[in-house]
Amino acid sequence: MNSSQITTVQRIKAIVGGSIGNLVEWYDWYAYAAFSIYFSNSFFPESDFNAQLMNTAGIFFVGFLMRPIGGWMFGSIADKIGRKRAMTLSVLLMSFGSLLIALTPTYDTIGIIAPALLLIARLLQGLSVGGEYGVSATYLSEMATQDRRGFYSSFQYVTLIGGQLIALGIQLILQKLILTETQLENWGWRIPFVIGAILSVIALYLRSNLHETEAFENKKEVSEKKKGSIKELLKYPKSLLTVVGLTLGGTLAFYTYTTYMQKFLVNTVHLTKEQSTLISFVSLLTFAGLQPVFGGLSDKIGRRPLLLGFGILGTIFTIPLLTALSHTTSMWAAFFLIMAALIIVSGYTSINAIVKAELFPSEVRALGVGLPYALTVAIFGGSAEYIALWLKKFGAEHYFYWYITACILFSLLVYIQMKDTKETSALDKD
Repeated sequence: MNSSQITTVQRIKAIVGGSIGNLVEWYDWYAYAAFSIYFSNSFFPESDFNAQLMNTAGIFFVGFLMRPIGGWMFGSIADKIGRKRAMTLSVLLMSFGSLLIALTPTYDTIGIIAPALLLIARLLQGLSVGGEYGVSATYLSEMATQDRRGFYSSFQYVTLIGGQLIALGIQLILQKLILTETQLENWGWRIPFVIGAILSVIALYLRSNLHETEAFENKKEVSEKKKGSIKELLKYPKSLLTVVGLTLGGTLAFYTYTTYMQKFLVNTVHLTKEQSTLISFVSLLTFAGLQPVFGGLSDKIGRRPLLLGFGILGTIFTIPLLTALSHTTSMWAAFFLIMAALIIVSGYTSINAIVKAELFPSEVRALGVGLPYALTVAIFGGSAEYIALWLKKFGAEHYFYWYITACILFSLLVYIQMKDTKETSALDKD
């Protein structure tokens, strides 16, 4: 079915279907981060709280290392046999990973096998989510109309953040209404992973009924050797390096203010677990609402001004914001400081998917978007928590603020050099 035959309602259904699958994938991924403060002692009992967090953060990082493999594997599948099939397979794999975490016995029951199974489950999840980003970014970009690409593709981060919100929302409900802290630590942490496995089955159904994109259908006559191959992808070295450069600072800032922030509020600001969860939830909800606003703005003024805004403001304000946050004692002050940071980060998150999709032709688009992004996120996003906790252990947490600033500055130099992809979009050639 080509774009001239797809009605607005069908297009919206395709965007919703693709996005909801993305939401479930990221919920499963973030449930680990959100609930690690409760299950860390079940898998690593003989250590202090900071060391337990470092162990679970280490496995979180190892999960990230699988993401480049997932980006390559699912990107190739998407470019060779279709975006729809690749998205269906990735959500199936995520479901299995979540179920494995939910059912794994504790260290006290089976010893060293417990953290080993946790590691295997996280590796499967890393493989799945590594493939998810490139494929869903490609799908949403290709299904959008030319004048609304920024707006439509911004929903990838709406649902990405939405996955985190659902994880935090379930955590708030369990904390406030259903379970005691002891129950959460003993067995309640398993509940979100069971929910994740169930949601994955629903997403699997939705994705099995999606339309394939016109951009993929139009390239059916292209040689199979060219589709989704690393050899073909390497013909676009500038685009590959651009993806790495524009991702580096953005992904580190994003993971700092979202995934790591809940632990930062408990471990450094010394708020309670419940307070930190509430602040994370409200700030992320607001952050999600900003994504279509910024995405729609990029359709009007271009992608580059937003990236430059993030790069300049991120370089100037990261150290002052995190320093102020580390010294605050007020929940409201913490919330407003985090929101200021997330508004800055929105200049990157809202449009990074469409910018990457606009750099590559359709025969290697999913691979080109997914693989270099996953490599960069694995190195810089996945290590963010561990580096922050490691520096804190040695009483040098402020060095982490300088590290983020340096990475954002590097990305800013890339933004200054690159052309505005809205004007040079490879999607226009499909």
